[in-house]
Amino acid sequence: MTAQTADHAIFERRESEARSYCRSFPTSFTKAQGSILTDASGREYIDFLAGCSSLNYGHNDPDMKAALIEHIQADGITHGLDMFTDTKAEFLQAFEDKILKPRGMDHKVMMTGPTGTNAVEAAMKLARKVTGRKNIIAFTNGFHGMTLGALACTGNQGKRDGAGTGAPLCGTSRMPYDGAFGDDVDTLKQIEIMLDNPSSGVDTPAAFIVEPVQGEGGLNAASREWLEGISRLAKKHGAMLIIDDIQSGCGRTGTFFSFEDWDVDADMITMAKSFSGMGLPFAALLIKPEHDIWKPAEHNGTFRGNTHAFVTARVAIEKFWSDDTFQSAVQRKAKLVEDRFKAIADFLPGASLKGRGMMRGIDVGSGDLAGDICAKAFDNGLIIETSGAHDEVVKFLGALTTPDDVLNKGFDILEAAARECAQNHKIAAE
Repeated sequence: MTAQTADHAIFERRESEARSYCRSFPTSFTKAQGSILTDASGREYIDFLAGCSSLNYGHNDPDMKAALIEHIQADGITHGLDMFTDTKAEFLQAFEDKILKPRGMDHKVMMTGPTGTNAVEAAMKLARKVTGRKNIIAFTNGFHGMTLGALACTGNQGKRDGAGTGAPLCGTSRMPYDGAFGDDVDTLKQIEIMLDNPSSGVDTPAAFIVEPVQGEGGLNAASREWLEGISRLAKKHGAMLIIDDIQSGCGRTGTFFSFEDWDVDADMITMAKSFSGMGLPFAALLIKPEHDIWKPAEHNGTFRGNTHAFVTARVAIEKFWSDDTFQSAVQRKAKLVEDRFKAIADFLPGASLKGRGMMRGIDVGSGDLAGDICAKAFDNGLIIETSGAHDEVVKFLGALTTPDDVLNKGFDILEAAARECAQNHKIAAE
């Protein structure tokens, strides 16, 4: 790994031990453009992490940047609480015209605090308010945020341990995700049996909250049949269906929402990460109008709606989602990513392909091996991370705009790292 420089001493001395990504990528970055990050020494790195899917359109998109600079130079609103502004109106109009209407959706847009966990908290609170029930059904390996309500729905023990032993993580029931017990076990049927049994001990739910593709949980991708089944179960039991599209949305799986063209009736959809288009903090909760029963200011926050993010999000929608051109390009690149991961999985015994679209990776069977592959890739100029219960999945979240030649160069680095690390781990690479 790159040696720590004296410039990093301020981080060791003054920044909290909670910092994490910098431990995997110990260099100081100074510039970013498209899919390339540059550090203080001038070395360039291909970025297959993209702000953990917060930069689906790449770093510093020129059109978003120009619009934001123009807004700032014109003394446009910087902070407007939830007051009416021209930038909010233009964003909502673009979102209605380019995203909601073409998909036959009529959801209201609730501006929450600036991060994904804020949107999840709002969804959980509203589901309980609408139904008068408490229990939220979440799923094994799910990740929904780090604040206490969202953390109660998060499965990862390491994340849950951050709350300490005194903080109650309650009000949820955990159910097995699609494939949690192997391909030969029908978890949808198990869930249905549990909910239909009045002596199962599972309280009638206020909501189901589910990621169509589990980002932090190991790129487990729900099948169409399973997710449609969960949607039907929610309706059967009078529960809200909350789709967490924070990491899997904004084109990551090949369509704007990860469940498009499926028979999935989402009462609420949580959005964040790439929702701003440019990596600016921006989260929202999409709500079916009949469930929007909030009283004024009943759920609020000082930063509910980032005015600068309204500017860049509008540009992102108008630039990339006005027709099918971008979506088609993403779906084509998704096949390239799939093929390159398959080639790596083919020479790693026991490795398996995970995910969907451009939310892809391989389970290499070992957190140590996956970590070493990512570390070796970083040494050779590629930023990529792991996910999964044991960090056993090497995960691609590169920008959807990454050119083919850059994608291939990055995968060349990754494949070479996988071969070298397999030999170091005495795995018989074929």
